[in-house]
Amino acid sequence: GPYAPYRQSERKPIYRQYAEQLVKDGYAYYAFDSAEELEEMRTKFKTAENPSPQYNHVLREQMRNSLTLGDDEVTRLLSEEAPYVIRIKMPLDETISFTDMIRGEVSFVSSQSDDKVLLKADGMPTYHLAVVVDDYLMKITHAFRGEEWLPSAPVHVMLWKYLFGLENMPQWAHLPLILKPDGNGKLSKRDGDRLGFPVFAMNWTDPRTNDCAQGFRERGFLPEAFINMLAMLGWNAGTEQELFTLEELIANFSMERVHKGGAKFDYEKAKWFNHEWIKRLQASSYKPQVKKLFEEKGIVITDDKKFETVLELVKERCTLLPDFVQQAAFFFQSPVEIDTNTLKPKW
Repeated sequence: GPYAPYRQSERKPIYRQYAEQLVKDGYAYYAFDSAEELEEMRTKFKTAENPSPQYNHVLREQMRNSLTLGDDEVTRLLSEEAPYVIRIKMPLDETISFTDMIRGEVSFVSSQSDDKVLLKADGMPTYHLAVVVDDYLMKITHAFRGEEWLPSAPVHVMLWKYLFGLENMPQWAHLPLILKPDGNGKLSKRDGDRLGFPVFAMNWTDPRTNDCAQGFRERGFLPEAFINMLAMLGWNAGTEQELFTLEELIANFSMERVHKGGAKFDYEKAKWFNHEWIKRLQASSYKPQVKKLFEEKGIVITDDKKFETVLELVKERCTLLPDFVQQAAFFFQSPVEIDTNTLKPKW
């Protein structure tokens, strides 16, 4: 593409150039504080009113950085390649505003934001610097993020102002989060493990622990149902309609109908979407996936036409694709034993 390279590790010189420009213009500074000094700051300045002290417009005057050290000392530390980070110098009591596509006019007071690290000691950028530089250089017009990034927006706005001018800033939308079923906090993998439902689109293996988490696809969800379900989390068309094809979603979607608040995830509702799409689609569209499930159970399908007819017969009883095996296996394999328990109440 025309904006290569795309890996941040290959763009380090680009980020450093802009970080150094911010220092030169007085909008950022070198901070030489060690991990021990930062921990001491958090302990020393901790109060009942401020239980989590931040490196901000007040405490930066107490720390070891290019704002408090003399020019000669800063030059010496740089020449000796002493470890440092580059932090943004947030202004005092300045109102920072921008228009969010979902939330409208949003305003912050600059002094409520801390002096975020822009460039780490290893030369890698933080998200704050990288997203602004990349969006500008790659000519991004619209940026969509989760609402957890809203508190960081003042830092991003100031970086745009300092580096490229606010007129070049993309339009922003901070999307509502998918919440736990009880509505208390953002949905996580742990919630899925605890409550017995997937949270990933497909199987995912954690590279750190090698634990495998089952995905919606492997659980037996259709792509049409999964997309439909996701679209209805935090958005609606303003009508009673809940089932949408992808084409209908594209035709009906508008940012104005995206909700400001998060949406509770309801696994039973997700299964309802899948059940409706199983009934709605021709069995031929998901026959290959179901055939594979039968074969995994040792049931070989030799007559495709009969197989499709059977799927059409039982699909109204199926919520997830594996249900087809339970509902239709006896069409192709004689039962090993008779389930007398379901017969006894009717005897």
